[in-house]
Amino acid sequence: MKSLHIKFLAGAAVLSMTSVGCSKLLDEEPRSIYEPGFFQTERGVNGGLTSMYAHLRYMYGNAYYYNATLTGTDEVTYGRDADENFLAMDLSGRAALNANNSRADVLWATAFPNINTASGIIKNATAVGTISPALVAEARFFRAFDYFMLVQTFGGVPLDLGSGELQFNTSPIRTSVRNTVPEVYTKAVFPDLLQAINDLPANPRVVGGVTKTLARLYLAKAYLTYAWWLENPNNIPTYPAAPRTDPAGHNAQYYYQQAYDVATAGIDSPGPFRLQPTYYDVNLATNDRNTEILMFADHTESSELYNGGSLTFGSGGSPDNFAGWMMTWNYPNLRSATNANGTGAVSSVQREAAQPLGRPWTRMAPTIDVIENTFADKTDDSRYDGTFTTVYRGNWPKAGVAASVLYNANNLPVTPGGAILTFLDAEPATAISYPSGTGPNNVGAGVLPGRADYVISPRGISRIVYPGLWKLGPYRTDNGTGLGQPNAGSTRPFNIAKFSELYFVAAEAAVKGATTKPGQTARELINVIRARAGKWRFDNNGNTAKVQDNSAAMVAATPATITINYILAERSREYYAEGYRWFDLVRTQKWNELASTYRIGGTNYGDHTPATVTRTIQPFHYLRPIPQVQLDRMDVAPDVKAAFQNPNYQ
Repeated sequence: MKSLHIKFLAGAAVLSMTSVGCSKLLDEEPRSIYEPGFFQTERGVNGGLTSMYAHLRYMYGNAYYYNATLTGTDEVTYGRDADENFLAMDLSGRAALNANNSRADVLWATAFPNINTASGIIKNATAVGTISPALVAEARFFRAFDYFMLVQTFGGVPLDLGSGELQFNTSPIRTSVRNTVPEVYTKAVFPDLLQAINDLPANPRVVGGVTKTLARLYLAKAYLTYAWWLENPNNIPTYPAAPRTDPAGHNAQYYYQQAYDVATAGIDSPGPFRLQPTYYDVNLATNDRNTEILMFADHTESSELYNGGSLTFGSGGSPDNFAGWMMTWNYPNLRSATNANGTGAVSSVQREAAQPLGRPWTRMAPTIDVIENTFADKTDDSRYDGTFTTVYRGNWPKAGVAASVLYNANNLPVTPGGAILTFLDAEPATAISYPSGTGPNNVGAGVLPGRADYVISPRGISRIVYPGLWKLGPYRTDNGTGLGQPNAGSTRPFNIAKFSELYFVAAEAAVKGATTKPGQTARELINVIRARAGKWRFDNNGNTAKVQDNSAAMVAATPATITINYILAERSREYYAEGYRWFDLVRTQKWNELASTYRIGGTNYGDHTPATVTRTIQPFHYLRPIPQVQLDRMDVAPDVKAAFQNPNYQ
């Protein structure tokens, strides 16, 4: 990908952007510094567009930004090895969230450079004469996308980067003024997305390219989010202070209807996109870039240049895709015995570049409530099985351990591929015998009579041992007969937008009062998703084919009246740990209601005693702090700088 090094205002910060690689999406070519006039050439416009796809990698797959979208919600808490970045986001008293440790700074630092690039293309492309409106529409989409992410996260943000509102800026300045939330939506987000829908094609020009359907999804989401903002049911403060009124005089109900209409238009005119036949297929690594995925931050194992990072080691920073490490516990600590009497301990589950495994960091963890409540149905609903790794299987021969059999729980034999540790779906009728301390398996897992696998029940998970996140696990085709490159960043794309979300957006708008079409009520829309969730073709954790259709039972179990809380629960089952949750809870103002307490065990192996933890989620937390690096670069009076920050943050 062409690297654009252009210094300009990012809020008030003078930053530079270096965009690297978009995998096989687009032709990429490293280059030296481009002058702003380069956007007045066809080559420059194409290079700028390519950089926009690359900028997604600096947010999506970045573990620290990933943490900012999930930790502190009802989906995720911090893991045993969490540092301040994760502890602060949890809001449970371990660290105070502030302008220095809020990792929403990743969004701020990445979005503004891209916005300026987009403005440069939009301003200059027409002068080239050979640039189609569809190409300019891609820039409009990305400018709107970044502003939408920013306004949800920080409140009102600057539309003027130094040369006027939504103008391309080439002169670094050290002052800035934040626009209000209504201004950001009505001047930047809505107009760009409306124009993008008009000009974009139904079919992407390249694999993963921006389309009409993608733009419709984000316009519908923006309308929905803005409608909630106007309604403000729980009196959450906004900043900069502004009346909760729309400049065009529309009320919240108008925007709920717009959200519904745009989302259903996307469903009815999907272009090449469609739901996958099963939930398992959506996140199966061998099926990446499938027709349900509308946008992704791409990676590849075929080239380090196009991957954007090393193929043999992980840097722990952008543009690597290393988000999946965060909820991976240290399963290689598991031990089985080489001798039938339980002696001769070896690591029976080695670190491997395979989707159920990957590199462990233990920075984030699911709560007991997620396992027991969010995914209460593990029989008809396939989404628990398609989300977590709950069975850890022996792979010791790949590490050169020459043993055809090892001895595991109850000193029973296990063979390669056999279950070494299982996280049970429910509390068993027979009490699990947990060891004191780490036990022979080295991680404090328990035993049940007659079972060769060690076990942990849902109420026995802790901040150090818990089900892994299968859906984000790595995948390589170059492992051969070994363990591959488990320490490298994932070479899989990080999914950002899915066709399925159109159903959720339309359903939520319908619950909020939008007039619905025949066959597309809130319940009918949700049941499309739930029916698909009932269809199995593979038992992921049983590692066996399972052709079973539970869709009728899933539809029958859907309540007659759909509520916002029910939609939020369904969204969590569908998109668990994909980075949606903080935005969902903030949009609906349900964060405190749904996430103020959670249950989990402690930080030591062998700790299987659930503790209830309380979070302090205050109204001002509904906006993240403006990053300290931004404030430090502002050359303004102290009172002006203080007023730039969101209230109650240091």
